[in-house]
Amino acid sequence: MTTNLQTSTKTNTDVVFRTENVNIYYGDFKAVRDVNIEVPRHAITAFIGPSGCGKSTVLRCFNRLNDLIKSFHLDGKILYHGQDLYASDIDAVEVRRQIGMVFQQPNPFPKTIYDNIAFGPRLLGYKGDMDELVENSLRGAAMWDDVKDKLKALGTDLSGGQQQRLCIARAIAVQPEVLLMDEPCAALDPISTLKIEDLMQELKEKYTLVIVTHNMQQASRASDFTAFFNVQANEKGQRTGYIEEHDRTEVIFQSPKQKATQEYVSGRFG
Repeated sequence: MTTNLQTSTKTNTDVVFRTENVNIYYGDFKAVRDVNIEVPRHAITAFIGPSGCGKSTVLRCFNRLNDLIKSFHLDGKILYHGQDLYASDIDAVEVRRQIGMVFQQPNPFPKTIYDNIAFGPRLLGYKGDMDELVENSLRGAAMWDDVKDKLKALGTDLSGGQQQRLCIARAIAVQPEVLLMDEPCAALDPISTLKIEDLMQELKEKYTLVIVTHNMQQASRASDFTAFFNVQANEKGQRTGYIEEHDRTEVIFQSPKQKATQEYVSGRFG
């Protein structure tokens, strides 16, 4: 028996995720330690930090994608509206419906634009007006005007920036509450990147966004809160990530409390 996940309409809190002393392991190796963070609703939270610090690892814990890695396990708690996402009665499939993911490399299905959007809702047994849902999802990703006359064209024939917006439309078609974005602009040109950033500002009116980015300018432009992840190596050279500092974005970039944060955001290391 599984427990239905709560959504923001069922709680009074403005905190969507809260982690409590989370340690993440691959086998015996501790990849990330002591993660304590809150993610507020209807805001953009950015994860920044050097390679190997655990940003994407933590992001994927929020919708249990790391479950697909056999050696993965964690201790501590990841709470979604107060519910432990890793409790035995929580259905990981339902978690991934409510907490969607957009990946670094645009990955549209080799199907029509229409069928890319309709695939998830059909799989979940959606009974409403599919044409309306497809249109609304494409509008939500600022794509409708670009593709309304070519819905039968292949999604893979779109430009890179359009493919990424199609993937965002596909993610919101199943009506999630949260969108996780793992380097969503890394494969895009500067113009497409700015379009995605503008879209993020529109999306946060309806969704909570958590993004991983190596782009300091993007984090400072697009996010409301920023968590700076750092990394520490042991005597064997194994690297374990941790959160050095987490605050409103203007604090992290203009008046950070930690020297390491200041050095990273100013480009002196990382």
